[in-house]
Parts: sequence; structure tokens; C-alpha cells
Amino acid sequence: MIDSKYKQDLREIGKKLNNLRGSLDLDLKREMVSNFEEKMSAPDFWDDNERAQSVIAEMNAVKSAVDQFEKLEQEYDDAQVMLELADEEDDESLLTDVIESIRSVVAKVDEFELQLLLNQPYDKLNAILELHPGAGGTESQDWGQMLLRMYTRWAEKRGFKVEMLDYLPGDEAGIKSVTLLIKGFNAYGYLKAEKGVHRLVRISPFDSSGRRHTSFVSCDVVPEISDDVEVEIRTEDLKIDTYRASGAGGQHINTTDSAVRITHLPTGVVVTCQNERSQIKNRERAMQMLRSKLYERKLQEQQQQLDEIRGEQSDIAWGSQIRSYVFHPYSMVKDHRTSVETGNVGAVMDGDLDAFIDGFLRSQIKTEVE
Repeated sequence: MIDSKYKQDLREIGKKLNNLRGSLDLDLKREMVSNFEEKMSAPDFWDDNERAQSVIAEMNAVKSAVDQFEKLEQEYDDAQVMLELADEEDDESLLTDVIESIRSVVAKVDEFELQLLLNQPYDKLNAILELHPGAGGTESQDWGQMLLRMYTRWAEKRGFKVEMLDYLPGDEAGIKSVTLLIKGFNAYGYLKAEKGVHRLVRISPFDSSGRRHTSFVSCDVVPEISDDVEVEIRTEDLKIDTYRASGAGGQHINTTDSAVRITHLPTGVVVTCQNERSQIKNRERAMQMLRSKLYERKLQEQQQQLDEIRGEQSDIAWGSQIRSYVFHPYSMVKDHRTSVETGNVGAVMDGDLDAFIDGFLRSQIKTEVE
């Protein structure tokens, strides 16, 4: 006999799918796909390659939503049939297959639901992610390197493309700072959950006395804003420096001053780029990064003004500790905003971040509803 819990899970999934069908408006989305395909057939479609890629990515996302929903409905129907068959025939051999089928469709519907909830204006954009170790020298710089690996692994598992825009190696190990461009639909929507300070507690491999150390690394995430978004940047407000690029492990080391650092004097915002071979391309990329940061800053200021008008106080401010990674005296990773935690530290460091990201995004949705 199938446990009543699984039957209840399946009933809940049926309700969710009905609600999602109403909010998705499948006919409208199919019409959108048709319009995208019409644009792609235009003779001048590939004249602007970057714009063309953006249209294709948006079309694929809409088409994927429709296809995924239809597939989920089919999997739900199949699970119902299997459940009814197992109940009618009281066949114990079917129990394992039925339970596995129900668990699978529950997990897939939850993931699909979360994707649809990433509906803020910039959620769908690429993400620029920066890591900056705090005080602590080699220990914190090594922690920065570990986080760099963690986010790279997470992105690869998602099928996102990772570009290293800037890399400053540590003195003995690790990094002093790193800037990544993570390309993929909803990259910013997911990674905005990672913005804040990440704390590590472990026995330091760099301490001959084997003492426990606590290290901090700040993670900043902004959406990659396209050139068609207006952000006023005056030339006289910029201080532009060039220097010789240096890469991870000796890679991309140039003999010319191709790396670019741009300082926006009124705000003190600094961006650097060294991944391109030419100074001109690095400068273009750095200006795009600066535009993204200034736009994000503008949005944050507007939000702060609204919060002051409403008399609200944000629990999670920039620079606050959002998550702890404890390697010793026990193993645990805990998100302090949502209380999501796991004892499988190794999996987390290999990029298994979905539970934390899911928990944060769902908590934000609940906050907005309240």
C-alpha cells in the first residue's frame, strides 16, 4: 500500500500545475515563439550579432517554459496512472517505481515554479560576480579561491558560461580579488542570492600550530546591463589607469599594459578588466561593468529611499554575514537568512548551492506577498 504522504504530494502537485497553467498563458507564449521566429527569419537579423543572440536566448527561454510545462503535465499523468495501478492490483513490486516517479515530478515542479518566479526586471540577465577576501592574509585569500571554484562549479552544472574578467592572485595562495561574468538565462536571478559576506571556520592549513581560524570573503553580484540602458557617465568623472595584466597560474600574462582600471570619482566605484588581449577591448568591457555597477547603485539608492519613507529596516544589509561554512569542529553550511543548512560541506564546495538559492528566493517572494 502506498503511503498516504505520497498521495498527498501528488494531489498538491496537481493543484500547482493547475495554478501554473493559468499563470503561464500557453497560447500567448506560443504566439511569442512564433514572433521570435519571424524576427529570426529577417534578412538583417544577424547584422547585430549580440542583439541576435539575446533574441535567441529569450525565445529559447519562452519555448523551454512551454515544453517543460507540457512534459511535467505528462509526467504527472503517468505518476497518477502508476499510483492507481499499484493501488488496484496491490502490487508491491510497483511501489518503488511509483514512489520514485512521485518524488521526481515533485522536485521538477518545484524547480519549474522557482524559474517562473524569477520575474524581476533584471533576473534574466547575465551576472557579474566579484569576490574580495577580508583581512586575514593567506587564509582569507585561500577561502576566496575556494569560493571561486564553488561558483565556477555551480555555473558549469547549470550550463552557464563563465568568463574571468579580472584576477588578482594572492601573495602565497588564493586570490586577492576576482571578477567573473557568468552568462546564462536567469544567471543574475539566481546569483543575487549570493550577495553578502561568506564566513569560513576551519583548521588552517597555513598555521603550523593547527589552530582554528575564521575567514571572511565578500561576494558582490550585479546584472550585466546592456548598452541600451541609459546611465549617465561623464568623461571628466573617470580616472583610467592601464597596467600589465597578470593571470591565474601565470596565464594571460602580457608584455604590454593591456589591463584597464577605471575609477568613477564621484562614487568611488572601481572596475578592472584584463581578460581581453587588447587595451581597447578591456576598456570597453570595463565601461560595461561600470555601467552595470552604477545602475545597480542607483536602484539600491531608490530602494533605500522607499524603505525610509515606509519606515522599513532591512534585516540583510550589504556587507552582512549571510552564510557560514564550518569545517571544524563539525561539518555544516548554514544560511543565516533562511536557516537552510546541510552537513554535506563537500557537496556545497563542489557547487551544490541550489537549496540555499531556492530558500533565499522563496523567502523573498513570501516577503513581497506579505
